[in-house]
Amino acid sequence: MAHHPRILTTASGTAVPKFGLGCAPLGNMFRARSDEEVEAVLEAAWEAGVRHFDTAPHYGLGLSERRLGRFLATKPRSEFVISTKVGRLLREDPAWDGRSTDPEGFVVPAQLRRSWDFSQHGVRAGLEDSLERLGMDRVDILYLHDPEHSGDSRAVHEGMAALSRMRDEGVVTFVGAGSMDPSTLISAVETGLADIVMVANRYTLLDQGAVPGLAAASRRHGTLMVAAAVFNSGLLARSPTKGATFDYQVASEDVLARARSIESICVAHGVELPAAAVQYPLLDPAVAGVVVGADSPDQIRQNLTRFGAAIPDALWDDLDQKGLVPRTSR
Repeated sequence: MAHHPRILTTASGTAVPKFGLGCAPLGNMFRARSDEEVEAVLEAAWEAGVRHFDTAPHYGLGLSERRLGRFLATKPRSEFVISTKVGRLLREDPAWDGRSTDPEGFVVPAQLRRSWDFSQHGVRAGLEDSLERLGMDRVDILYLHDPEHSGDSRAVHEGMAALSRMRDEGVVTFVGAGSMDPSTLISAVETGLADIVMVANRYTLLDQGAVPGLAAASRRHGTLMVAAAVFNSGLLARSPTKGATFDYQVASEDVLARARSIESICVAHGVELPAAAVQYPLLDPAVAGVVVGADSPDQIRQNLTRFGAAIPDALWDDLDQKGLVPRTSR
């Protein structure tokens, strides 16, 4: 039986906002950033009305959580929604040479290493560590992070069982999983324990890997989705040009050509391609919101303008009829 999508409301009565800030860049993703740069981005986000923040221990070996926690310590706890993730425990690396940086794309010293653990103990320890870094006593949403990469076939089921126990105890309000792999997210939804799942890169104008399987499972169980990485790592964030990245690699000619075809239809309807990219997942009533990263105060403001841009219904119909982007559930 299909369930109607819920409005998720936190312990303080705050609904999960439809626009969230993805905080991987706060962890020095791909390049180093000063505390001042990060502070400026967060301040601009807050001033612009952003109240949904998504982070993870993975982002900069805890740096994103620490920076976000410092900033949010100055704000009323009842006014924002925060999500983080579990599954990668951060532990001192006794073999660190004192110089090398993290091999997983974050420009931070590699003095900590990630250790996969989706057991009840690991999930609980992961949250305790995150709360310490954030300087908080609870988070609103807690996701299993990329359980399919752990090599543990029980990761989703054990992890979701552990999360649901913590939800019952009131340590977290909502639980779920975050991944780029729709089949992993379907497994989490099919446990019947997930309130919400975060789908990265797979609910976009160029990649609907989350449809129909994950979308159908979510509707069946009344589980909500949050769409992250809606620009597919860059290609949809501006007018598509040769050398732009798609799924963290240089886009192929085929993908580039499709992005340009989509853009030409957007332009014909008076809409910027990135505005359509930000709003597309929200056509599906099972999508609670989108999470978008930003590297500067200007990017924050630009993304919020795109999020609020008027998009004629005819644009979605046109993209659908031309076989470029399927129109999802209204």
